[in-house]
Amino acid sequence: MRKINHFGVPTTITQEGESYAEPMKLYLTDFNNSPNKIEFLRFEEGSPMPELLQTVPHIAYEVPSLEEAMKGKEILVEPFPAGEELMVAFIVEEGIPIELMEFKNN
Repeated sequence: MRKINHFGVPTTITQEGESYAEPMKLYLTDFNNSPNKIEFLRFEEGSPMPELLQTVPHIAYEVPSLEEAMKGKEILVEPFPAGEELMVAFIVEEGIPIELMEFKNN
């Protein structure tokens, strides 16, 4: 079962409190600091992340198992660690990126 975690919104405007993810050439905000659970993503030119993710907002869901949630889906970004307790992946549904988040302690 999916549980909404946050919304990701690509932007070209510098946001207060951005952090930088060097491998992805990406500046992002912490959705936990947003009353609406919005994560702003500002990509540098040459980012290796898919164009769809750089240009279209995404919905992020917590899932009990990435493997199960990804079965039969169009994979946009293969699973990768996003912290000590979190693995994420991106799929495409209804033409938009969907972030799947598996927390190790859930």
